[in-house]
Amino acid sequence: MTACFDDYSESEYKRSNLVELLRFRAQYQPDKTAYIFLQDGETASSKLTYQELDYQARAIASRLQSLYTKGSRALLLYQPGLDFIAAFFGCLYAGVVAVPAYPPRHNQNISRLQAIVTDAKAMVALTTASLLNDTESRFAQNAEFNKLHWIATDRIASTWVESWQETQLSSHTLAFLQYTSGSTGTPKGVMVNHGNLMHNSASIQKCFADTPDSQGLSWLPPYHDMGLIGGILQPMYIGVPMILMSPVEFIQKPFRWLQAISHFKATTSGGPNFAYDLCIRKITPKQRATLDLSSWEVAFTGAEPIRPQTLEQFARTFADCGFRREAFLPCYGMAETTLIVSGSVKTQAPTVCSVDVTALEQNRVVTVNSDRNESRTVISCGQGIDQKVLIVDPESLTQCPANKVGEIWISGANVAQGYWNRPEETNQTFHAYLADTGEGPFLRTGDLGFLHDGEIFITGRIKDVIIIRGQNHYPQDIELTVEKSHPALRKNCGAAFAVEVKNTEQLAIVQEVERNYLRKLNIKEVVDSIKQAVAAEHGLQVYATVLIKTGSIPKTSSGKIQRHACRSGFLTGSLNVVGDWSENPQSKAEFLNLQAEVESIFQKLSTVKQQKSAVGNDAE
Repeated sequence: MTACFDDYSESEYKRSNLVELLRFRAQYQPDKTAYIFLQDGETASSKLTYQELDYQARAIASRLQSLYTKGSRALLLYQPGLDFIAAFFGCLYAGVVAVPAYPPRHNQNISRLQAIVTDAKAMVALTTASLLNDTESRFAQNAEFNKLHWIATDRIASTWVESWQETQLSSHTLAFLQYTSGSTGTPKGVMVNHGNLMHNSASIQKCFADTPDSQGLSWLPPYHDMGLIGGILQPMYIGVPMILMSPVEFIQKPFRWLQAISHFKATTSGGPNFAYDLCIRKITPKQRATLDLSSWEVAFTGAEPIRPQTLEQFARTFADCGFRREAFLPCYGMAETTLIVSGSVKTQAPTVCSVDVTALEQNRVVTVNSDRNESRTVISCGQGIDQKVLIVDPESLTQCPANKVGEIWISGANVAQGYWNRPEETNQTFHAYLADTGEGPFLRTGDLGFLHDGEIFITGRIKDVIIIRGQNHYPQDIELTVEKSHPALRKNCGAAFAVEVKNTEQLAIVQEVERNYLRKLNIKEVVDSIKQAVAAEHGLQVYATVLIKTGSIPKTSSGKIQRHACRSGFLTGSLNVVGDWSENPQSKAEFLNLQAEVESIFQKLSTVKQQKSAVGNDAE
């Protein structure tokens, strides 16, 4: 007779790895629904119980075990859906390291995917039969993809289940490689083990306070850390049913997200800042009148700069739908920490801090009244969860005093093992020590921020900070000013960065134009609006502005602006330009030619270095 799940206490069903966890749920909660997928973003088309997921995972694992040894890497190429979940757990069941990636769209550059395959040294690619037919024809001439053994997991016979061999796993066993978004260069594979995942899930549960009675809903991409860990693995950890939908369905019609929350009475759901902004702009009053968001207890937000104005406007816009401002839960994390680092308190409105802009430009934190003109409002990402968080001077490598901005350093069980096959970068990023005390190791996040009353406030990225005339300027602040300067400019689709002109740092802007303005765009009017707004808000002179076509700005797989790629496109002239302006066109042309040559040289040197590193790794 099968034991009842309620007979077991919390401590008894916690396990050291995800395979043990799913096997336990399949045994004691076999018929409980684990995942439901909304095929068109609105209709429940398929679902998986814990028993069904365990069965599919064992069949896939058995097929993998017949071909590959423990520790081999498997590329996962799936559209969002339940097939991806079964394949991911199939890899875990076989002891094969999963490498989630997104299948490139037609006519899309496959260089990032190719870089992942090469770096991971993947031997097999898992996908569906429909995608396999398309993929084989598209990649026929590509040597890297032709080396892969392709398997359509939805065609694996059920008889494979019988030959599955349980693999010895521990908390230290590598589970998957989470490739970073590649916002500043070639994507790197973060090594995440089972212990990282289990500890991270415990941290999220502590922050979100979810219970088996909660209801999750996610449109986030499953190949990205927030979508995979937060949207797929976390519900498994809690034993919460999860409603899933495609990010494309959400982007095309944001109403689908809130409609699904309303229909399924979801308690936990969220996304980056841009998702809430889309809902504000795209959901009509008529659509709002049909929504009931009173069940929504945790509306988490993270993964990109959180704008207090967006949260305030969302709360006001959807208050009549039953949404409560206290539901917002700003959080902070990254792939290198598995997912979460810190989070705010559930059922408490987000904490904001107004600081003096001039002081912030000098890396000092001076709190002021929010109604002051020279102030900037920063939102808290809560306190660190089960880990140590320090603010460190990135130059002296010593801990900053309480009133200083510095780099965020982290130590704890959430921190991943390093970057796959990149010992130098692993050492630099994951093995940092304080210069004066020798305390460590810490993860260097590359994020700038400060602690105030024990809470973490993020101000920007070290590599993105623009330094002009000795003052620090955060690109996200300038980008917000730019997009608000003229209605022709598309929201969340601009990049601000510095370029060196005659030994002086100058400000450059790349900004998308709204589609309905492309045909009759008044370039001079738009550029003048940008220049005036930036001068008024930031006291800066814009050196160059490039207006580009709708949907063409470089973004990461999670939707973040790739400022490094925008800068490179600006230097090489490879952006999809509809109009541009420069303070000194002739000087700019000479500068671009020189910079292009320099960038080319550095790119070649980087390629040679990577090739040497790969040879060294192969030799070992």
